[in-house]
Amino acid sequence: MSTTTPSKLQKILAAGHFGVTTECGPPRSCDGGVVEEKAKHVAGHVDAINVTDNQTAVVRMCSLASCIRLRIMGLEPVLQMVTRDRNRIGLQSDLLGAASFGINNVLCLTGDHQSFGDHPEAANVFDLDSTQLIQTVKLMRDDAKLLSGAELKTCPQMFIGAAENPFADPFDVRVSRLAKKVAAGAQFIQTQCIYNLDKFKKWMQGIVDRGLHEKVHILAGFTPMKGVGMAKYMKNRVPGMDVPDDIIKRLQGVPKEKQPDEGINICIEHIQELKEVKGVAGFHIMAIEWEEKVPEIVERAGLYPRPKVD
Repeated sequence: MSTTTPSKLQKILAAGHFGVTTECGPPRSCDGGVVEEKAKHVAGHVDAINVTDNQTAVVRMCSLASCIRLRIMGLEPVLQMVTRDRNRIGLQSDLLGAASFGINNVLCLTGDHQSFGDHPEAANVFDLDSTQLIQTVKLMRDDAKLLSGAELKTCPQMFIGAAENPFADPFDVRVSRLAKKVAAGAQFIQTQCIYNLDKFKKWMQGIVDRGLHEKVHILAGFTPMKGVGMAKYMKNRVPGMDVPDDIIKRLQGVPKEKQPDEGINICIEHIQELKEVKGVAGFHIMAIEWEEKVPEIVERAGLYPRPKVD
């Protein structure tokens, strides 16, 4: 975690401030204006914007091109890279290309299996897994080498991130799984959406007990619920998601037209509670196709204005 890069996100976290990131899903088209409009909603309220990489294994505008658009806008992108679609040649090539545009954050992911997406007959790659991709970025950055052993004249200065789901089974291995990513070179972690605070706190305690919070920045992930239907879908249909019944009951307790507001309230309350948890270094707000609500969440959660760093 001591390796410094030009990343604004890294500087904010290193200074001890809560980091705030969000997520932007590119369109199923070549209309770059969609990405720009989403970014305009959150600009000034977050430190960096993730751009997803064909999320849910559905073909979309590529993360790299979208990140370049954000960089041109003067914003800080986080390049998401999944190993599902590209081998080590393509992954390393894209990293070099991203760095050439001053993109200094990368989130290393394995990616959803193609059988869940719109091209289930596609051949997957998985030449590397997410941990191996972390190692690859670190090798390129710190040793100026490719996996082939070839030397690089200039290195991609990447702040290296990874994702983690504190709620997937078996729960007992979740901290050890995170430790492997940290050992591989991960410097920040963005978690799966958190609704079960008690279980998340238990996971965080395991991280603190092993001293991992001193080696990696943990950004707690949140997705505000738009209503009961969304809550039930995420509870019953999304693998690895843990939505307690009391969240559903609370949303059911208000009129349908008020449920989106209640979902925002729940999200803000949870962020405020986790601000007091040791080891939590920031928050990753994934307001799916609801980017206009991110500023309200950030402001009401006491995370605005964002700190300035050199």
